[in-house]
Amino acid sequence: MGFNETIAVWIDREPTLDEELRALGEEDIVEMANLPPDWTGVLATIFISTALGQHGPRVKLYPKTGRNQPSASISIGPNPRVLASSLDERDLNRIAPKALEWVALNHEALTQFWFEGEDMNIADVADFGRSLTKV
Repeated sequence: MGFNETIAVWIDREPTLDEELRALGEEDIVEMANLPPDWTGVLATIFISTALGQHGPRVKLYPKTGRNQPSASISIGPNPRVLASSLDERDLNRIAPKALEWVALNHEALTQFWFEGEDMNIADVADFGRSLTKV
């Protein structure tokens, strides 16, 4: 993302993690973790973070990890939904049902992490990730 671009250009597509991280200001504090499939039961890595960007609470799904990989964003709540996706439709259809189930099961903890997790140290973040319910 160039220096003159803003988050507004992302309305029509799912930004990469690299683009989102570059858009953060120097004073933004973010805790984040990639939760592997064996921790979640979802056939993708789930990226969780504290408040990131100018949008509501969400997680991102990655079939392959990496800052420039296609992903999908899912809202955090009791009735989560896919907000945006740059995944191939086949991958999204394969991954999303279990991911939506996982977010619904863990929405209270994920919401708390989104809004209050910035004070956690790395050990706390790891313990938090392991404590989430697997599907």
